[in-house]
Amino acid sequence: MRHIISVMLENESGALSRVAGMFSARGFNIESLTVAPTNDETLSRLTVVSVGDDNIIEQIVKQLNKIIDVVEVTDLTSFEHIERELMLIKLNVSKANLTHIMKQIETFSGKIVDASDDTYTVELAGQSKNLDAFMEKIDQSLIIEISRTGVTGVIKGNK
Repeated sequence: MRHIISVMLENESGALSRVAGMFSARGFNIESLTVAPTNDETLSRLTVVSVGDDNIIEQIVKQLNKIIDVVEVTDLTSFEHIERELMLIKLNVSKANLTHIMKQIETFSGKIVDASDDTYTVELAGQSKNLDAFMEKIDQSLIIEISRTGVTGVIKGNK
């Protein structure tokens, strides 16, 4: 099962390396990883998406908690949460496919951020499954390039 793990860690040189090293050393796979400072300049939030059964995820959480720079670890998947990912996708456009592409952009609440005579760069934000669904609706031969940020998320409510 896919899990989103939020890690609050000290905003210091080497902290990200120690977390990534733990995954590598234990043979855990990282599906996506994002990290950025928080409203507290001494802390960063690292969001890791990993796949595994409950035992594997439990081991990941335990191992993360042992890292000295780590302040708090939360498996967001265990709670009601909000998750988002950003994707930029560059598409070949022509008169023949323009109507279909525009319909998909509208359906998935996308935004054209750059346009030329034969290419559109589209920005989409949402759950990863929705971004994947957009890509399934688009003819793969029209895709020039894709860039995705990886997942970030927070627990719903005041927790």
